[in-house]
Amino acid sequence: MKTHLLVIDAGTGSGRAVIFDRAGNQIGFAQEEWRHLPEDGVPGSMSFDVEGGWALLRRCIAKALSNCGLEGNDIAAISATSMREAIVLYDGSGKEVWAVANVDSRASVEVAELKARSADFEQRFYNVSGETFALGALPRLNWLRKHRPETFARARTISMINDWIGARLTGEIAVEPTNGSTNGLLDLTTRDWSDDLVASAGLDRSLFPRVVEPGTVVGHVTTSAASETGLAVGTPFVAGGGDVQMGSIGLGVVEMGDAAILGGTFWQQVVNIPHGSVDRTMRVRVNSAATSGTNQAEAISFFVGLTARWFRDVFCGEEIRAATERGLDAYDLIENLAIQAPVGANGIIPIFSDAMNFGNWYHAAPSFLNLSIDPAIANKGSMFRAIQENAAIVSAVNLARVEEFAQVASTAPLTLAGGASKGRLWPQIVADVTGRQLRIPKVREATALGGAAAASVGIGQFGSLREAGKAFVRWDRTVDPNLANRSVYDDARDRWEKAYAMQRRLVDEGVTTSMWRAPGT
Repeated sequence: MKTHLLVIDAGTGSGRAVIFDRAGNQIGFAQEEWRHLPEDGVPGSMSFDVEGGWALLRRCIAKALSNCGLEGNDIAAISATSMREAIVLYDGSGKEVWAVANVDSRASVEVAELKARSADFEQRFYNVSGETFALGALPRLNWLRKHRPETFARARTISMINDWIGARLTGEIAVEPTNGSTNGLLDLTTRDWSDDLVASAGLDRSLFPRVVEPGTVVGHVTTSAASETGLAVGTPFVAGGGDVQMGSIGLGVVEMGDAAILGGTFWQQVVNIPHGSVDRTMRVRVNSAATSGTNQAEAISFFVGLTARWFRDVFCGEEIRAATERGLDAYDLIENLAIQAPVGANGIIPIFSDAMNFGNWYHAAPSFLNLSIDPAIANKGSMFRAIQENAAIVSAVNLARVEEFAQVASTAPLTLAGGASKGRLWPQIVADVTGRQLRIPKVREATALGGAAAASVGIGQFGSLREAGKAFVRWDRTVDPNLANRSVYDDARDRWEKAYAMQRRLVDEGVTTSMWRAPGT
């Protein structure tokens, strides 16, 4: 009997293969890191190596099967999830001709050119797709059309990376709407390509393949793919989705109004919202959710995990050494210091990530404000606590913006996942700042678990992704807010918003350098 589900996950920094049993328990795993390399003479470029990436994923599949004593014949279904925004172009025979990773930012000039077409050109695209030009496919395609016309002329089909995995396994090129929506040319209401946007982009409609819903069988493993991977010929490949949307399924964020904070390198705040609702100010991104009839508003907090890592590596050598000697995580020791600092972190104001403003997206220069030369006030503990409190404040601002335009205000528990959920202090701060109970799941590979849910739907184990997500999620603990801290955090939020606006003006005036800015901004 085919007893297991395989999920292939092509993330920004690594590829992995994860195997689950039919109850959603993870039993096999293999991962390898990869790099996306710049093209010579192309600033901001980050190509996706389709041949090297496929070889890496094949190795991961073989290792994952071997690690849990399984063979290809034991796999009932396969699905895939991946980084979003990354695109692959194919020629008429289905051979890849060009691919870029999500971090590719070569098209800054093309973004600016599109915005300059008319005052409302970008708004028109956003109203239909929920995307601005900064992360979309159109500027990159325009760059290719301008700088590599011979390659552009060969392109006959476009897909996202998770769809590319399916194409490699089955020979079928299709796109599902969750990741497909991140390229900015898909209609959020119909969950299909927008003929109007494609025409406005000056692109051929035939470039865009059929759209299939997550949980739908796209095709079956071919003889050649079976030979390459060790999988069985005829194993169904089921459409998965973008990493955040699949992660939401794996976290049980499946009902209208459900919200989650995914606390990793970047923090994403996501809320399930109805069709037909976008932010007229273009501050917040809207994507197709994995569950039908639902969109997902998303705000991104930049470099939150990287900021914490920077602080650890630069200021906390003593804690790193002690943790190594004692077999602990250095963050646990740093949090012990932060716990000793008072709520509000002695008034320290960190300037790192800003609340998301998708239509005009750039950051101030990274810095700490309101420090003191008194070591009892400004020390490792209070500064790290300030970083943690600031991440929670930015998340709260982003969630409030979503609730404002989508009218889905909720007092239901928030789901907190990712590295931030492992700590003792950070979850409590998030609960206190938002005033909402947190649910923390057990799963560490939520994105892959969402892919397993899609695979299970594809073979009829569940009737819908909503049902599968609820069945697979497991909860570790809940964290209740300490409402006595709310007024302190409200005051900290007000001071941070005022300070950040002033710091952005310094960037505008050329006094300081932005931590990050979107292409074309």
